[in-house]
Amino acid sequence: MSRIGKQTVIVPNGTEVKLSGTVFTVKGPKGTLTRDFPGEVTIHINGNEITFTPNKEGNKTVNALWGSYASHVKNMVDGVNTGYTKVLILDGVGFKSDVAGNVLNLALGFSHQVKVNIPEGITVTAEKNKISISGIDKELVGSFSASIRAMKKPEPYKGKGFHYSDEVIRRKQGKKAA
Repeated sequence: MSRIGKQTVIVPNGTEVKLSGTVFTVKGPKGTLTRDFPGEVTIHINGNEITFTPNKEGNKTVNALWGSYASHVKNMVDGVNTGYTKVLILDGVGFKSDVAGNVLNLALGFSHQVKVNIPEGITVTAEKNKISISGIDKELVGSFSASIRAMKKPEPYKGKGFHYSDEVIRRKQGKKAA
């Protein structure tokens, strides 16, 4: 049984929820999100509550989809109302970042500048060593920030590279003088 799937999702005022076939649409003050939910889980909309029921009880994959669909819908409802933000901090001497149009320019100590296209639906701001990535789609914000972080992961000795604002980097001691 899915604990997450059993919970009801409450739709706040000012948010419009619609299900047509297998396509689920959420419209809120920050924008509109649409996602296709095919398969073994039925989505029920009752007023301002959304509930989920599996079509086959006891099947492991159906139970996994039950919880996944519930969390996806909850993230969609939260995204169109409040939005999501990830903050990356760039540490290191000579490392720089700036945004020009829809391109993120990064100087990461390579022989060339790294240019990353910003996907549609995401807003990126860069000030000094902080890069703020925000949008209404939690999955898109998380995957884009993870791809940026993967370009220069924090190293364990001095902590140079990208790290999230709430992330703690475990440091190694380094060489000892004999």
